[in-house]
Amino acid sequence: MKPAKQTQQGFTYGDYRQWPEDERWELIEGEAYAMSPAPTRTHQTVLVELVREIANFLEGKPCQVFVAPFDVRLPEQNETDDEIKNVVQQDIVVYPSLNSISASG
Repeated sequence: MKPAKQTQQGFTYGDYRQWPEDERWELIEGEAYAMSPAPTRTHQTVLVELVREIANFLEGKPCQVFVAPFDVRLPEQNETDDEIKNVVQQDIVVYPSLNSISASG
């Protein structure tokens, strides 16, 4: 299924959030890219082991580890979430806790 019609400025996270939840897309500079089919068993085995090691390393630290699908919004400036034109779904994301962000500045 094709996403909503693209404007001259490209798609945004606001557009992306309106698309069917059973489809996976990434936005790069406002252009929509359909995600590939589900990863192979080997890929998933490696991913699980990496996540296990990362989670063990992060225990007690002010970070969390997430696995796809997990939208990572990459703003270019100070745009709102709905205006962001870069959204990716990395296999593994290490995210600082909100407490560590506010504590550090």
